[in-house]
Amino acid sequence: MRADALVGAATGRHAGTDGKRSRGGDAPHSVSSVQADDDLLDHVADWGPTVTPAGVFRLVPVDLEQDLPLISRWMNDPAVAAFWGLEGAQNTTEDHVRAQFAGDGRSIPCLGVLEGTPMSYWEVYRADLDPLARHYPARPHDTGIHLLIGRVADRGRGLGAALLRAVADLALDKRPACARVIAEPDLRNTPSVAAFLSAGFRFSAEVDLPAKRAALMVRDRSLRHLL
Repeated sequence: MRADALVGAATGRHAGTDGKRSRGGDAPHSVSSVQADDDLLDHVADWGPTVTPAGVFRLVPVDLEQDLPLISRWMNDPAVAAFWGLEGAQNTTEDHVRAQFAGDGRSIPCLGVLEGTPMSYWEVYRADLDPLARHYPARPHDTGIHLLIGRVADRGRGLGAALLRAVADLALDKRPACARVIAEPDLRNTPSVAAFLSAGFRFSAEVDLPAKRAALMVRDRSLRHLL
């Protein structure tokens, strides 16, 4: 396991039959911007900014042409690659991100922009419509999140926990039908698990996914003001 500098750095990918994200439907969409019909996640692009202890933070849907080099560079950081498995040529990352744009809006890849600077990569997805739902008692509108913090200078100082809390609360605020935010970091990634706990998630269970043994982390709407 990596040192504390990895806190929040890579929550990792989740459960498909091949260990990769479900691609959803087959209808193609533009890969230059997020699809306009992302009603499945209540228009992540319009969630707007939120104030965190580290400054103003916003999720911005990925522009593949513009953002791919940055995301690929982050994926090739050994600390990130250990859990995301997308190191190598840029088209490895491109295929992963493009698959989400080719889906039906159940997964939205985003850059996390803090005080105007892109510094993290996120995937916001419908956990109840994902292959992950076969591995835990899913509820309608469960919202899942993945995070990697790209800049080394932003790791190991509690920023991951602050951003996880902020994004989970954004999802609960902007998605009235969603009662829970779900995450499934690799169980070996103890700094990531610790970041989720600090962000108000509770540890629910250990789950065996095709690509990893994961810690199922849950942030409940009913407990958000207590944890």
